[in-house]
Amino acid sequence: MSKNYRLTGNLVNAYFICKRKVWLFAHEISPDPQWELLELGRLVSEESYSRARKELSTTGMKIDIIQRADNKFIIGEIKKSSKGLKAAQMQLAYYLYRMNKQGINLSGELLIPKERKRIAVELTPELENELKKAFESIEKIISQDKPPEPVRIGFCRRCAY
Repeated sequence: MSKNYRLTGNLVNAYFICKRKVWLFAHEISPDPQWELLELGRLVSEESYSRARKELSTTGMKIDIIQRADNKFIIGEIKKSSKGLKAAQMQLAYYLYRMNKQGINLSGELLIPKERKRIAVELTPELENELKKAFESIEKIISQDKPPEPVRIGFCRRCAY
């Protein structure tokens, strides 16, 4: 990425929701950390699956859970709701992609505790191609001098920006 920008799971997630949010994140313009919905999301993540919780943080990734099942490892991403499901799936696919590039083949699972949902995510060639296209688009967005103009979508009403 240009200009010292580092691609992260949050940027990938933001890309599939709001292009303006991508630019703001990349330029380290953070949302209000006290925003009640952000705090709720952190609480859901911290309180859910506490027995299975084994967080992994590395450059550009913060994996919520790593579990072992049937002699394979599964990484999990915890979300407070299934709203923005595509963005969450692509964020998890990004983590799988990054691990795959390091020679570690994993499976993924989106975990939505309040809805009692578990959604399997596998890195397929189609998903990898979609990610690569997103990477190119993210690069173009963040290299702009100013953020894209706001586009009103359903997420705006509950956005921390």
